[in-house]
Amino acid sequence: MQTLEDWLAGHHAELTAIRRDIHAHPELGLEETRTAALVARTMRAWGIEVTEGVGGTGVVGVIRGRRPGKRAVGLRADMDALALDEQTNLPHASRHPGKMHACGHDGHTTMLLGAAGYLAQNPDFAGTVNLIFQPAEEGRGGAVAMLADGLFERFPCDAIYGLHNSPGMPVGQFGTCTGPMLAAADSWKVTFRGVGGHGGSQPHLSTDITYAQAHFTLGLQGIVGRNVPPLDTCVISVGFIHSGSEQASNVVPSELVIGGTARTYSDEVRDMVERRIAELATATARAWGCQAEASYQRGPRALLNQPEQVAVAVAAAAASVGAAKVDSAIRPSTGGEDFAEMMQQRPGAFMRIGNGVAPDGSFSGLHTPHYDFNDAIIPDGVRYWVNVVAQELKTEPLEIAA
Repeated sequence: MQTLEDWLAGHHAELTAIRRDIHAHPELGLEETRTAALVARTMRAWGIEVTEGVGGTGVVGVIRGRRPGKRAVGLRADMDALALDEQTNLPHASRHPGKMHACGHDGHTTMLLGAAGYLAQNPDFAGTVNLIFQPAEEGRGGAVAMLADGLFERFPCDAIYGLHNSPGMPVGQFGTCTGPMLAAADSWKVTFRGVGGHGGSQPHLSTDITYAQAHFTLGLQGIVGRNVPPLDTCVISVGFIHSGSEQASNVVPSELVIGGTARTYSDEVRDMVERRIAELATATARAWGCQAEASYQRGPRALLNQPEQVAVAVAAAAASVGAAKVDSAIRPSTGGEDFAEMMQQRPGAFMRIGNGVAPDGSFSGLHTPHYDFNDAIIPDGVRYWVNVVAQELKTEPLEIAA
């Protein structure tokens, strides 16, 4: 049996090349045909059983341990890019304008591929590992699509695990927490309609929807301040306001559209926010003689880590980098993650891995045009995945070399 450290030493350069190739050829959600083909081709070359087209462009690899065991574990990575123009000027920068791996899914895919390669060559575990390469995490419903395509019926899992890089967290560190870790990520939109008019000579003949919008915008924070219990978490933000024309600044518009995002941790607060946004829109519109139509689009649910799987994840991370570099109680975030949809059906844990910090303390954040995944953390990610399998399927953890 080849040691993990020896395997990593011999494959880090290959994995880096794979990561940079994916980065240079980003694909948006449910369009990941090239990336999915690369993933499938790489796993087949390692002798792994591969199923393509799960939930559209998803790929699942299955590795069965050489020791008897009925337990199965799912390891998940996301593959899609963002609609963003890259500004890194790196040799492996995106070759496709308007598309960029600005969230590190290229690295997530590569780290899980690395673990797949090692486990395929060293299947010294009891049970089954399902390698889940998910499309469309960035708001296009990839997790739901895989679930609708029978993901867990076709590839049974007793527990599932996800991993995401974190710019600003030092290289070699991991972090997670029990319970809520990420928020439900919803979007809302309100259309105000009224009577337009001449804003210079006859404003009194219009029903000014801009007044209704202004009071509505202020009132949104009243939902957070007065309807949400003080110890619960809620964020409501305005993301866009569209109305009128710069070419006709003397016209009171007859229609205005405003929208944004809402983030919550509990179903009760989520339900209340949806109801109160509609009520507030209707009330402020009526106060100014207008009408309002509200819609609320639910995105991924809140991500809730389960205690048993958190214990496994923390132990795996500690075996990979040392217990002193693992934070088991990081502060939750109001970011969203559609892995939460899979965790509604199977118990699991989500882990963060440090993507690094510059010597001056700076870093390029996720979803920004200057971000790049740090190839130096690929070995730590592979170690983590292999040690999750070791913890779940009862093999000896592969401790980091001293």
